[in-house]
Amino acid sequence: MRLDPEVLAPHYSRFRVSQRLLLTGHSHQAWPDVAFEGQQRAWLDAAELADLKWEKAEAKAEHFRQGVTKLLDDPGGHIALAPNTHELVVRFLSALSLRERPRLVTSAGEFHTIRRQLDRLAEESIEVVEVAALPAATLAERLVDAVDDRTAAVLVSSVLFQNAHIVPGLGDVMEACQRAGAELLVDAYHQVNVVPFSISDDGLAQAFVVGGGYKYLQMGEGNCYMRVPGDCTLRPVITGWFSEFATLANEGSPDRTAYGEGAARFAGATYDPTSHYRAAVVLDFFEVQGMTPQTLRETSRHQVGVLAKAFDALDIDPAVIDRDRSVRLEHIGGFLALRSMRAGELSATLAARGVMTDHRGDTLRLGPAPYLTDAQLQDAVALLGELVVG
Repeated sequence: MRLDPEVLAPHYSRFRVSQRLLLTGHSHQAWPDVAFEGQQRAWLDAAELADLKWEKAEAKAEHFRQGVTKLLDDPGGHIALAPNTHELVVRFLSALSLRERPRLVTSAGEFHTIRRQLDRLAEESIEVVEVAALPAATLAERLVDAVDDRTAAVLVSSVLFQNAHIVPGLGDVMEACQRAGAELLVDAYHQVNVVPFSISDDGLAQAFVVGGGYKYLQMGEGNCYMRVPGDCTLRPVITGWFSEFATLANEGSPDRTAYGEGAARFAGATYDPTSHYRAAVVLDFFEVQGMTPQTLRETSRHQVGVLAKAFDALDIDPAVIDRDRSVRLEHIGGFLALRSMRAGELSATLAARGVMTDHRGDTLRLGPAPYLTDAQLQDAVALLGELVVG
């Protein structure tokens, strides 16, 4: 079920994936060449149609929405779109009754989109309960214990951005939220399209799920989404005029702001549709190449295993650089995290030598992608070894 990088690499010629060691697959994967064609088509449609381009743009956006529902295993799902997840999280937070329920529950391992916004809300006397993120295997249990009848929402990642640890048991968190009358927002940015995600199998039918195309979807910037429960009746304070396109349900008062149904409640406003042109063609490319969540997961597991085996073979002093072996590789997502006080220095030096990685604090992250060969991965780790030992 693994994908063949020798077959895929020629489709990424503009990113020169055969000539460079791009180990930023957990953050910014290369775009397939068809994405350039999609970008051109957006410009040409604008030039030809001017303001009439929006009909075609909406078709691309709908193609993207349908692709997201398939990736989330959520047939008939409701998808709100935005250029970034920050906008979507803010719209979600603005829909909560924080006066009546001034309590938000999260983990200490959230990406800055959630972390920063909740930190700021805490300064405004919103109670933010932050439970330990590790071990990820029991994170859901700590979240469940933290939910009470003052909780407005739980916000948590399904795969931790710092170390790729998969967070199981989010269905239990969903049940706890429902018992307490709270909402659940799952940040699936580091999971979707590298670890299969299923709304139904994971018991998340009533959850909000955010993610985007910058990482494992290979769509680039501007392609973020929020999955909204179909029966949602929340009224976000911060929303766009696009919601008025779908005000099918008259709320009965001229003094009361009307909303569309489902995801339209969280709609934005005028945006650059170029991103959705890229999204549409990349989704089609993935389908033609057989790049399903399942084949991408098998490929990723193999590649992370290659990186781990090559790193272990270096036999470097763990006080200098090491990886967490307490979590089995099948329980991590799409990258290998290495701990070192020199993480930033190593990332910069590797970049100067043609190996692109990134770091978060003392964590050096090696993110493979399906267009990279085993030999490329091994070469990158060998160079890391030379830098550390030398």
